[in-house]
Amino acid sequence: MRIRPIARGDIDGLQQIAQETGVGFTSLPDNRDFLVGKIESATRAFEQQTPVDDRLYFFVLEDDERGELAGCCAIEAQVGREVPFYHYRLGTLAHSSVQLDLHRTIDTLFLSSDHTGDAEVASLYLRPEYRGGQRNGALLSQARWLFMAQFRDSFPDKVLAEMRGKFDENGVSPFWQCLGSHFFPMDFNEADRLTGLGQKSFIGELMPKFPIYTTFLNDEARACIGEVHAHTRPALEMLKKEGLRWEGYIDIFDAGPTVEAYIDDVRAVRHSRLCPVEIVSDSRAGATNGERPSWLVATTRMADFRASWVGRGPDADDSLALTDAEAHRLGVTAGDFLRVLES
Repeated sequence: MRIRPIARGDIDGLQQIAQETGVGFTSLPDNRDFLVGKIESATRAFEQQTPVDDRLYFFVLEDDERGELAGCCAIEAQVGREVPFYHYRLGTLAHSSVQLDLHRTIDTLFLSSDHTGDAEVASLYLRPEYRGGQRNGALLSQARWLFMAQFRDSFPDKVLAEMRGKFDENGVSPFWQCLGSHFFPMDFNEADRLTGLGQKSFIGELMPKFPIYTTFLNDEARACIGEVHAHTRPALEMLKKEGLRWEGYIDIFDAGPTVEAYIDDVRAVRHSRLCPVEIVSDSRAGATNGERPSWLVATTRMADFRASWVGRGPDADDSLALTDAEAHRLGVTAGDFLRVLES
């Protein structure tokens, strides 16, 4: 298994993933023309042919034995530069009456575009047949941090991740039913589809500009605020381990939490380092430590970025021993450098 940039020949595999993702996975709509455009945009980004603040880095997890895509993930270099990037910000308003000696605080939702200019890690999806254990999901999630660490000058100070919100057993968002459906003359799927296609201006045009008191929402809708979809919990836990935290921002449609951090404070960015490669025989490399290798490595060239697990960490002289198979999977030779992280 390895992470690599998406390629033009991946369109069929990407569309299959888009069909599997389901309701609420806004960034990957099942629209072939849109997906072709996403691949073209990502290709130009990896080739550094677009402005640094307008790049979409889209990666795929490839099963090189079966020759198929097992999942995907992405980094948006900066959000909200051309199309507004909206959230609700959870706030508090205090009301008091001196005459009656009464005081009350009420939670409110403010329409916000506070994250304009931040980076976003997005589009993380792992196909069901590859979800056994945590190895593949961790590779998808953590490889992005090694990419950001290696090309740190290409990113701003902060990074965020939007988490899919809570849906009921019928695939319906209680938060949308109670709030969004009253302002948008369309169902959730259509609003979600338009947002995924980049048509987001209607949010600011149709949503109320004044604070919304959460006490006006029903119990089911309030219970969704800051909660995640059951399938999203593992991804959220991995982000929390890297240091991302919920600071009170939620999705406009389904109330899923947006977690964030300063990039330089992310664990994988702080603790990864560069090590030279040494190619050795399988016997010299030794066996992996347990069923799940604990060392993640990534290459240092943007256009042909690769990331994968290896069975060992750096030697005493800080060089990293790779077998021929590992070196081939990563596309490196002796003397090249890899960014290394103990997971």
